[in-house]
Amino acid sequence: MTQRPASPLPTPMPPHPRDVTLVISWAVDPGKEEQFETLSHEIAAHARQFCGHDGVTWLRPPAGRGIYHSVLRFTDEERLTQWVRLPQRQAWLQRVHDIAHEVSAPPPQTTGTETWFSLPDQPVKAPPKWKATLVTMLGAYPVAFGINWLLAPQITTWPLPLRALAFPLVAAPLLTFLIMPLLSRLLRNWLYPDAHC
Repeated sequence: MTQRPASPLPTPMPPHPRDVTLVISWAVDPGKEEQFETLSHEIAAHARQFCGHDGVTWLRPPAGRGIYHSVLRFTDEERLTQWVRLPQRQAWLQRVHDIAHEVSAPPPQTTGTETWFSLPDQPVKAPPKWKATLVTMLGAYPVAFGINWLLAPQITTWPLPLRALAFPLVAAPLLTFLIMPLLSRLLRNWLYPDAHC
């Protein structure tokens, strides 16, 4: 009997590149805040057209302090490096350095949900924690209700670890990509009363 040649082993898929985040702190000269914010909108427009750019959030400082924080997100480290070296960004830096300079400031206090509560490309203060908590509860309730109504009865025979895993597998993507961005836009005037919407 003719022996059938062994099937070649499947080629392993390359690992998915990890998202990277860069936080840059800017000390703005007194009285130049409005000009700096105008420039921040300008560079954000360039960033939106750059392949691999995954969003930027600007955090405005409290009253009396001139430290702005920009939180840039890229799909991988290579794209981030390309963006940092981009001629358009270098030209923008030369203009910005007339009114501001980068500083080694402590990063703003974070809760881990900043990407849920952000106005893209706008310099805003993060909403108070109590507001963020209320909006998170508002977004999480319909997800929890839907899972318990539609999914839970279908998986009652599953082992407890798998049943517990089902909730975050469904809830996390829905909250991150659909519900929280929608609520952030709908409630933007309440979450960000100082934003120029």
